[in-house]
Amino acid sequence: MEKAKISAIQLFVLMVLFELGSALLVPLAIDAKQDAWLAILIGMLVSFVLLLVYHKLYWYYPDLLPTEYMQKILGKAAGTLLAFIYLFYFMYDASRVLRDFGEMLLTFAYPETPLFIANALLMLVIIYTVRKGVEVIARSGELLFMLMFLLSVVGFILIVVSGLIDFTNLQPVLEEGLAPVLKVVFTQTLYFPFTEAIVITMILPYLNNPKKAKLTMICATGLSGINLILTMLINISVLGVDLTARSQFPLLSTVQSIQVADFLERLDVFFMLGLVIGIFLKISILFYAAVIGTASLFKIQSPSTLSYPLGLIVLFMSMSIARNFQEHIHEGMKLVMYVLHIPLLVVIPLLLLFVAFLKNRKKTKG
Repeated sequence: MEKAKISAIQLFVLMVLFELGSALLVPLAIDAKQDAWLAILIGMLVSFVLLLVYHKLYWYYPDLLPTEYMQKILGKAAGTLLAFIYLFYFMYDASRVLRDFGEMLLTFAYPETPLFIANALLMLVIIYTVRKGVEVIARSGELLFMLMFLLSVVGFILIVVSGLIDFTNLQPVLEEGLAPVLKVVFTQTLYFPFTEAIVITMILPYLNNPKKAKLTMICATGLSGINLILTMLINISVLGVDLTARSQFPLLSTVQSIQVADFLERLDVFFMLGLVIGIFLKISILFYAAVIGTASLFKIQSPSTLSYPLGLIVLFMSMSIARNFQEHIHEGMKLVMYVLHIPLLVVIPLLLLFVAFLKNRKKTKG
């Protein structure tokens, strides 16, 4: 670990921007149709339970990275293997978000630019940021957080003033009952984006006041959940369920619809800036976790030396994970949920907590 400390406010900002990140781009929970907002709400509430699991593991080992306490809980061999799997997951997740960024940029702004160039330029900035350490990432988050939420408030006001919102698009509520909504919760929204925040456990040991960790994590998830609910309510009320489902990037389609007084229009470029901020911070956190975890696992004294080789791996992985954007989305929404998210975000943390509880109870008795 590097010698650095971050405040609870900085952790809160990083976690909010991380969870908003690429979740603002896609038609989140649209399989629940007009009840997408409800699927996001329930997913957020259920995720609190898993966040408490992550926090309890941190409480048992407050000075250790997860890659380190996995070895203490499961033993050297099994713990090292599991830590390696999580590091691969962080890099894979970073490559998926990087692909989201490149596809968005090419679709709306630079259609003639090769995808590799767009991804490489952002990855270079992220490598530079990560080399500077977690304190620089946290301070960058504080600055960009204010800009992103300013853009969000302005965008909401302009959409309301434009008279685009039609609340009849949100009706009827629970048309097909609660079962389809719960299916979306336990196959999508619980994992993306809320419990993806397991990566934040790689940053928790840097918190200068460990007692504030639990409240900070819960509040950050609550705020990001509310923002995602409002975003999907606006998208569906403006575009309708069918158009939201068909759109690659429904939020940008909604913003493109803004027209005030016959002159204030085509504002999607400004709001792309807000989306780029969220994506930049999300990839930075995932990539930093991969770098610091790899350095810890292989006992490398200078983690920054790993930034370039691991950055190249993430870049080339973002190009090779799918042949086109449709395949990329299908892989993320269907395959990844079952192969990676359920085991790594739910099953294994619960198992780790159970074993850690048994070990610490024995120590307490002793």
